[in-house]
Amino acid sequence: MQHVRNTLRQLLLIGISIISLYPVWFMLSTALKSSKSYTLDPTGFPTHVTFANFSTVIHSWPILLWMRNSLFVTVVAVGVSTVISIMAAFAIVFGRGPGRESLFRSNIALMAIPPVALLIPMYTLMVSLGLINQLPSVMIFYTGLLVPFSVFFFVNFFREIPMELVEAAYMDGAPHRRILRKIILPISGASTVTLVIVNAIFVWNELLVALVFLQSNTSRTLMAGLALYQGRYVTNEPLLMAAAFFSILPLVVLYIFGQRFFVRGLTAGIGK
Repeated sequence: MQHVRNTLRQLLLIGISIISLYPVWFMLSTALKSSKSYTLDPTGFPTHVTFANFSTVIHSWPILLWMRNSLFVTVVAVGVSTVISIMAAFAIVFGRGPGRESLFRSNIALMAIPPVALLIPMYTLMVSLGLINQLPSVMIFYTGLLVPFSVFFFVNFFREIPMELVEAAYMDGAPHRRILRKIILPISGASTVTLVIVNAIFVWNELLVALVFLQSNTSRTLMAGLALYQGRYVTNEPLLMAAAFFSILPLVVLYIFGQRFFVRGLTAGIGK
């Protein structure tokens, strides 16, 4: 009976994997077809494989520029928000000053504010600062969006760390920065990588803020650029799928390199 259950469980997991990977296969197989072949057989295997769509996207679209912009924005926003969140969570959990719980509750309240509600006031602010069509405008916005959840995540994870470790370091006269660097950060490595991957996926795929704040073709992020060109090449699905395939490659690479930590840290920060 146990063997039958294990077999059914494996079959279920295989079925879920196939369903999850089918969109990627459809994207790649469509990108390897010509427009005529796609019209004749949209869902079939590519009988006459062509890489012309990938070549067109690289040489005729500014996709490499968009990818560079997206990479720059993602690295800065995720990096800054992670550093701020770790220090804030450390102060909330291991600090000794008053108002720590009030700060944490305020942070939770900020998580409930939808990003679209901040769009108009943030746009007005960026106009006054002269940052429209500049990458720092979306970096600031994304950092502000990522910090509340990241603080919540780290606070709940830090509360799982035995307080005796920190108290022993305090008794030995270790300053806060050394405790954070030598004790807390090594323990929370897997959770930090997990949060970085989740936040990077959000920033990389975000579209609304990028469309509003980055209106020039040279300053667009990848998703904003693809949204613009989607309307221009709406009848050429293989070309669009080739561009979409380029858009997922950095995320696939990020997950491949971080999956060892991602699996271990997936449930970190949920709380007791």
